[in-house]
Amino acid sequence: MKRRERIKFNLKDFLWGWLFLLPTVVGLLILNIIPIFQTIYQSFFKTGAFGKGNIFVGLQNYKKLFSDASIWQALFNTFKYAIIEVPFSIAIALLFAVLLNKKIRGRTVYRTIYFLPMVAAPAAIAMVWRWLYNSEFGLLNHLRNLIGLKSVDWISNPSFAFVSIAIVGIWSVVGYNMVLFLAGLQEIPHDYYEAAEIDGANAFRQFFAITLPCLSPTMFFVTVTRVIGALQVFDVIYMMMDKVNPALYKTQSLVYLFYKYSFVESNKGYGSAIVVLLLAVIMAITAVQVYLQKKWSDA
Repeated sequence: MKRRERIKFNLKDFLWGWLFLLPTVVGLLILNIIPIFQTIYQSFFKTGAFGKGNIFVGLQNYKKLFSDASIWQALFNTFKYAIIEVPFSIAIALLFAVLLNKKIRGRTVYRTIYFLPMVAAPAAIAMVWRWLYNSEFGLLNHLRNLIGLKSVDWISNPSFAFVSIAIVGIWSVVGYNMVLFLAGLQEIPHDYYEAAEIDGANAFRQFFAITLPCLSPTMFFVTVTRVIGALQVFDVIYMMMDKVNPALYKTQSLVYLFYKYSFVESNKGYGSAIVVLLLAVIMAITAVQVYLQKKWSDA
């Protein structure tokens, strides 16, 4: 009797567990998993007239993909953006997290201020920065003119446009990374720092001997998610760069090209092939990060 009651109890827990997981599972299936397979399937077709009657072309979209110079340029731009945005956003966020983890007056206010860009609409953020970068009456050029320097075409000069966009990306994600690092810092036992102080270790030594090793699991998570997010950059480029901008070719990402071919030129088959390429790149980079995790993370 007891065994039967135990089995019944376990079955009840099993059903309740799946009931709570069901909304998430359904959401993942509808919004993530099914669209992935639909996109891969669509990449083997050419969009028919008026978006109907798709024509099967096999690997033709992929052959065109690898011979398209704009794709390779966009892939290079995407990697360059990730190389700039990820390290700087993580380093700045870690610095702010360490400072705001200490007992200082108004630290809750500071945390809120730093996190605000994350809850603001990306379109609003991009438009504000676009006005700041304005070559004629933007704030940045106005400050340069006050000290006798010439104005700079921040987002229309290919030499400056990419760095300008990366700065906006860094600014917008620092708050989110900071919150994650704060959560990781608060999990580190304070006894470690007390023991280090007794041994005579200064703050600099404590940071590299205690904080970084104990924070490595959080660092790994932030790095992986940030690399994925950086490789998917689109909204900042789309909102800040006009179609006639001379620097667009040197700043457009793979996701931007996907949008261009799929929704502007209605070539969804070729756009799907671009997304499949990006998916393969992200999976490869993530696999390498997971493989190397044990070499630098204490997780």
